[in-house]
This record gives sequence, C-alpha cells and structure tokens, in this order.
Amino acid sequence: MTKIVGTSLPIKDAREKVTGELRYVADMKLQHMLYAKILFSDRAHAKITSIDTSAAEALAGVHGVLCYKNTNQIKYNSALRFYEHKIPETETVFTDTVRFVGDRVAAVAAESEAIAEAAIKLIKVSYEDLPAVFDVEAAIAEGAPILHGESNIVSTITAAAGDLETGFAMSDHVFEDRYEVPAIHHGAIETHAAIADYSRSGKLTVWSPNQNTFAFRILLSRILELPFHKVRTIRPAMGGSFGGKLELTIEPVVALLAKLTARPVKLVLTRRETMASTRTRHGAVVYLKTGVKNDGEILAQDMTVLLNTGAYAASALNVMGAASHKVFKVYKTPNMRLIGKPIYTNLPIAGAMRGYGSPQVFAAQQAQMFRIAHELRLDPVELQLKNVVDIDGIDQRFGKPLGNARLKECVKRAAIEFDWAGKNLLAKEENGWKRGLGMAIGAHGNGVFGAHRDTTSLILKLNEDGTATLLTGAHDMGNGSTTMQTMMVAEVLGIQACDVETLEADTDACAWNLGDYASRGVFVEGAAAKQIAEKLAEEVKAEAAEMLGCTEVELVAGMVINSANKEESVTLSDIAVHYQQTKQKEFTITDTYASQAGMTSYGAHFAEVLVNPTSGEVKVIELVAIHDVGTVVNPQSLAGQLEGGLHMGLGYGLSEKMEFDDKGKLINNTLRRYKMFKTTDMPKIKIGFIEEPELHGPYGAKSIGECATVPTGPAVFNAVCDAMGIAYHSFPAKIK
Repeated sequence: MTKIVGTSLPIKDAREKVTGELRYVADMKLQHMLYAKILFSDRAHAKITSIDTSAAEALAGVHGVLCYKNTNQIKYNSALRFYEHKIPETETVFTDTVRFVGDRVAAVAAESEAIAEAAIKLIKVSYEDLPAVFDVEAAIAEGAPILHGESNIVSTITAAAGDLETGFAMSDHVFEDRYEVPAIHHGAIETHAAIADYSRSGKLTVWSPNQNTFAFRILLSRILELPFHKVRTIRPAMGGSFGGKLELTIEPVVALLAKLTARPVKLVLTRRETMASTRTRHGAVVYLKTGVKNDGEILAQDMTVLLNTGAYAASALNVMGAASHKVFKVYKTPNMRLIGKPIYTNLPIAGAMRGYGSPQVFAAQQAQMFRIAHELRLDPVELQLKNVVDIDGIDQRFGKPLGNARLKECVKRAAIEFDWAGKNLLAKEENGWKRGLGMAIGAHGNGVFGAHRDTTSLILKLNEDGTATLLTGAHDMGNGSTTMQTMMVAEVLGIQACDVETLEADTDACAWNLGDYASRGVFVEGAAAKQIAEKLAEEVKAEAAEMLGCTEVELVAGMVINSANKEESVTLSDIAVHYQQTKQKEFTITDTYASQAGMTSYGAHFAEVLVNPTSGEVKVIELVAIHDVGTVVNPQSLAGQLEGGLHMGLGYGLSEKMEFDDKGKLINNTLRRYKMFKTTDMPKIKIGFIEEPELHGPYGAKSIGECATVPTGPAVFNAVCDAMGIAYHSFPAKIK
C-alpha cells in the first residue's frame, strides 16, 4: 500500500500562498460592490442619548447607514456552536448602550472606502457616560457597575475531585499565590474581513475567513430572521486565526448592509480596529493553593480563576468550562478543585484563542510548581516526575483512563535534550547578565467529546479517472487540516495525496461540521476522513470483486487485485467507469463520524534565558519542546505547528500584553507598539515527539496545534524567576 501517513507534505495551497495567487477576502470583488466602515465607540460605558446619521446619509456615494434605530435588537451569543446551544445571549449587532471602547455604534456602506470613512465622521452621537469597571476583582466588589442582568459574574463553574480539607491537613507545606495573566492579541496576519451579498431572491451569502461556517449560518439566520436554506456561509482562504475568527464579529454588519442596499458589501478592518473591536484572549486572575509533602508529593490543590470576559458573554462559559477539565489531566493529585468565574468588564470581548483556557491555568500552576521546587530545595524536574500522570493513569475527576499519556516521557526526554543537569552547573552570571533555567508542562484536549456532540460529516466521490474529491466542512487556517484529511483518504485508497481534491467549508455544498476548534483537526476530522475512505474502499472492492469474478480482493496502490491470482487486477478508474456503465451510479459516500473518546495531548518545555538586571532585557538562549502526539501524520506540518506555538508562547511569557488607559482605551493598538517576538528575537529551538499511538486516534494520531503553545509561557517565565531569584506573579515577566 502507498505510504502517505508519516511522510512530509506541504500544505495544499502552499504554492498559491508563496506566489501571491491565493485570493483572500480583501482580494475579492463582486459586481456593484459597496464598501463598509464601522463607527466604533470611544466610550467604555455609556448610553447613547442621540444619534444623527442624516449628514452621512446625504453624502454623495453613500448607499446606507445602520445603527440601533434601524436594526432589530435580537440578542445572540457570537460563540454559539450548534442549533440548541444554550449560552448567555448579551450581544446585538448595534446597541444603544456601549460597553467598551470599540463597541459598534453605526456602519456605512458607500461606493468607496474613502467615502465610507468620510461618512462615518459625519455621524453625530451624544452619550450619557455610565460608570465603568475594567478589573475582574473590582467588577465583583460591592457597588460595582453591573453590565448585564444582576451580577457581573456570568456563571460559576466548579470542578472537583477528592477531599480538599483532608488533603491540606495531611500536607507538610501549603503554598498560596495570586497570579495575573493578561489579555493578548491573536496576531493573525490577515485582519478581520467579510463580504455579504443579499440576492433579489432573498438569499444571503457571506464570505468570511472563519472557523465555524455552520454556526455562523445559524446566527445570521436568527439575526436576519431568515430560514437556513436562505443563508449560505463560505470560508475563503484564511490568513491565520488562532481562535480569533471562531466567533461572529463583523459578518452581521455586512449582511444587514447588503440587505439594506441590495448591493454586495465588503468590510476589511484595519489592524487597530481588529485589536480593539473583535476578540482577545481572556485575561485572568488566578488564586492557587497547593499542599505538598516534604518530598514534593502534591496532596491537594485548589484553584480559583477569575476570567475577564470583557463586555459580552461570548466564549465565557466555553473557555472556562474547557479550562476546568485540563488541570485534572496532568497530575496524580488526589484532592483538587477548580472554581471558575467568567466576569463582565468594560474591556474588549474575550473569546477563543489558541489553548482555550489552558494557557491561563497552566501559567499559574506551573509558575507555582517552580516556586514550590525552589522553596523546598527540590529539582523542578524531579518534582514534576514525582507528580505527573502515568501511562495507565486516570482523570481523577471522572475516574476515566487518560489513554496513552506520555507526559512523563516528555519531561525525561526534554530534560536530556536540554541538558538540564549540565546547564545547572553553568555560571549563574555572564558579563553582567544573569542566567536562568526554567521548565513547564502543559496539556490540551482533542475535541469536545463528553461536553457536547463531537461529529464531522463528509462527502467523498471517486472520479472516473481514479482520483477523488472530498467535500469537507473543515476550515484550514494555514495549519494543514485539509491536507491532513487528503492524506487519510489517500492512505486508505492507496493513491497519492495530490490525487485527492477538496471543496471546503461551504454550507450549501458541504455536510455539517461542528467547527475547527478544541484541536479537533487530526483526532476528529482526520478520523472522519479515514472512516469515509474506508467505507468507499469497501464499496469499490465489492464492485471490483464482481468485475474480476472472485470473492477475495486487495486494494493496493490505487488498484484492486484478485487475492487468489495477483496477475488479475483493475484500477480505480476501471471500477468507477464500470460502476457508471453497469449500475448507472457514481461512487459517492456521505458519512458522519462521531468522536469515540476525549484524549489528551501533552508537552514539556525547557528554557534558558539571560537577563540584564540593569536594563530589564531578556534574551532567550535556547528552548526545547518535546510533545506526546501519538502517531506523526505529517512531520513537516507538525514541526511547523510546534515552532509556531513556541513563538506565540514566548510572547505570552515575556512580552505581550494588551494595555489599556484609565478610560478603557487600548494603548498599544498597533503591531509596532504591541510587542510580539520578532524573528531576530527567536532562540535556538530543539523539538521532538513521543511517537506512541493513541488508541482512538486515526492511525494512532492526536493533536498538537493548541498544546504546542501552552507550556512555553510558564517555561520562560520560570527561567526569568530563576535568573533573578524572585518569584514573579504577573505575566509577562517584567524585570523593570
């Protein structure tokens, strides 16, 4: 059989990307298309007392102006996943009460962006300012201004196992800390963009780079009060997302403008607009109490997470719920509890971002673990090895097996690759710079099994020439998810991956998919592709057996061979044509795959830094990352995912933070001011994988996309703490 899985292949649109031929939404132009701009609030919390759009409407070239006065006030939650999903609905497309600097006030559609921009400036708005709150602890204090309902606490999520009181009573030491992690920007190369067309037949079509076309269809149908068959959502090429495009943001604006003007409408946000008005990672305050024995064995851990969800609910419950699961999957701690409280504030809306709650909780947990090791004079690596889960371990919260969990192997191998023992013998100071070593572990799930349905439907066709076409609801974000699906199909059918074409993420053409988040890619969508290919292969073999006049056949390298006589064979092309001729049918399979388990991916990262205590400068010298991924499907893609995750994690640990003034306005609202790691800042990197198949993964594979970034931030943060001999408690690590 042709061996595809395990070989390196470039992502399927790589050539178009490097040549500039790939068309993004910003490159698209429809006939008679108008251009939109949005008027965003410059107030953190205020009631609109009057809004006058007449001057904007009178400007030549303007075709429509929207605000809360001429749009419905249907409330929705932009993070909705499926039809009956019950989550707090707090948003409207336009509002009469703005709740953060960047909230939507009005929008204009005009003949050009310049005219739309000029029209926006002509809209006159008067406000009555309301009290604002930006800090989660202040937001839950008595007398705080309430943003929605009766409390700023969206909900309280509690996850627990064992008996905390007993665990702490048996501990020799109890450590209590408070940690802060900031909101950060996704930093996708492509800013948010969308085009909408509302046809004379009443059909709405929306093109936007997003991660959940089917959920967007549900939301747009509700907002515009249209049946599903009158809403089509399409994901064109996407220039990165990292979760920032999982939720509905500007799509209803262009949809409503298209309906109002009876013309296609395009909106492309600037970087400043994207940073201030779309989504951020949730900032958080984490209170952590841990009880340990003298030898470092953890007996109890209690974590309270105050999650800053910003002005609207959005992903508050989704992210907090996901975070509550993951901390139970890394240690053998018998007594644990996590209390999570997503909290409304007058800051930009927080949503999904790579890691989906994991970076926040593991940042705090791993920072404290490093402090515990130093306080008890234990080797941080030995402390981890004493407590991390074993291969045959269980999730103590649910009492269920963790599967082929290779976290302990990740720690051991990373320590060797990094030369942890040897580096600890090096001088702590070098020409005025202080040397620091740090490490951290992390975990992330593979889908949403157990939380809600986790299914993917696909359509697979065998063409007359023996090639195949896969219609998939997967949303490739540059991570190679559709390339991976073609590899699965090719492996089963014994053909080359380049002989499998895809049509992707179009609600009118593709079957239903839950969406691309929760690291569902290889574990769920890959398994779906493998399953549908196997079903097609069975039908193909049955037809071939009839053609060959035998009962036992084998599918090898795109041919079906008579098992009893290897000289007799037919090609996939022969079979497809024969099927059409004799049965007057086509080999087309529609199938749905439901995830069979909720497995966990693991990683261990080690970092070496040099810190200048005078200037506060930090240089990352080396970073080692070893991950448990099951079977490696595409080594090239896997390495790229991990290296990209390391880059993102470095920023989280050392430099990135969305900073707001006392009025709630984002200060560092450009990439120049917002300090992401540059290529010149990147350290020497060593990566590696523990390749032990996971039972429920396709060919034994599981994900890396989100787990790749989780341990990096605390690893470099801990290295800075080690260099300075100080236990810092706020991310990113700041010396001055």
